[in-house]
Amino acid sequence: MLSSPLFFSVVIPTYNRKPILEKCLRAMENQVLRPDGPVQGYEIVLVDDGSTDGTVEWIKGSLAEVEPAFGHVKLYEQDHKGAAIARNFGVQKAEGDTIIFIDSDLVVLDSFLQHHADALTAAYEAGNERVFTYGRVVNTCNFEAPTTEPFKVTDYSRAFFATGNVAIAKRWLLEAGLFDTQFTQYGWEDLELGVRLKNNGLSLIKCPEAVGYHWHPAFSVEELPDLISREMQSARMSVVFYKKHPTLDVRMMIQMTWLHRILWGVLSLGGALNERSLGPVMRWLIEKGHPQLSQQVSRIFLNWYNVNAVHAAWREAK
Repeated sequence: MLSSPLFFSVVIPTYNRKPILEKCLRAMENQVLRPDGPVQGYEIVLVDDGSTDGTVEWIKGSLAEVEPAFGHVKLYEQDHKGAAIARNFGVQKAEGDTIIFIDSDLVVLDSFLQHHADALTAAYEAGNERVFTYGRVVNTCNFEAPTTEPFKVTDYSRAFFATGNVAIAKRWLLEAGLFDTQFTQYGWEDLELGVRLKNNGLSLIKCPEAVGYHWHPAFSVEELPDLISREMQSARMSVVFYKKHPTLDVRMMIQMTWLHRILWGVLSLGGALNERSLGPVMRWLIEKGHPQLSQQVSRIFLNWYNVNAVHAAWREAK
C-alpha cells in the first residue's frame, strides 16, 4: 500500500438537494491533480436516498450527454433509508482503495483531493497506515459564492471522525464494520463509527488545507420547529450511541451529564428562555443582518431541549 498510487472514491449521499448538489458536483469535477502526484484517479459515487426533487432525472440526463458535465459521477439509487445506509451502499459500490466522504451540500476548492492525498501519502511513507485525514469545514449561507466565506470560531470542530470532509482507506471502514444502521434518525452515526475506528488503532491527521464550504440557508425563526424536532431525534440516537459505548467520553459528547443539565438549565433560566420568549430578539437580529448570531441565540434553548430529551430517552431505554 505504501508504494501504490491512490484511487479515490468520493462517496456523496444526497436527498432533495438538487440546487446545491450541482455546485458540489461541479467543484468535484474541477479537481486539479499534479501529474506526478500520488492520485491515480477518482470517481464520484453519488447515492440518491429517494429524492423527490428531480435529482435522479437531472443526473441521468447529464450522464446521457455525449460529453457529460459530470464525467466522474456514478449514480446509485435507494429508497429513502437515511444517510448511514446510503454511505454504506456507496462504500460497497466504490472501486477506489480510499474513500472520501463529503455531504451533498459541501462545495470544495479545486485542490481538495490533492491536499487529502498529500497528507495520506506523507503518513504512509512514514510507515503509518492506520490513519485518516480530516479536512476543514466552513459553514456558509452564501449560495452564490460559498467559497468566499472566511473561517470562523464557530466552524471549529473537535470531532474525531465526521463525514463532512474525511478521507480514509476503504479497508479500515470494512474492518470496523461500516456505519451502524440502527441510527435511523438524525445524528451520531459518524461519531459512533469514529469510536470503533479509534478502538481499532486509527489516528486522525488534520488537513485544514482540504477545505469544504458547507452551505445551508440563512437561519430563520420559522425553521425552529424543525430544529427542535431534530434535537429530539438526536437525543434518541445519542442513547443508541451510549448503549453501544457506555463511556464517560460518550456521555460528555451526548451531554448526558448533570453538568450539562445544570449549565443549559441556568443559561435558559430553566426553559423560560425559549423560542417564544426569545423569538422577538432573534427576529430583530435577523432584520439587522445577523442571522448567524440569531442562530447562536437559539442554541440556548435548543441545547436545553436536547439535554432533557437525552435524559428522558435514557430513562425509557432502561
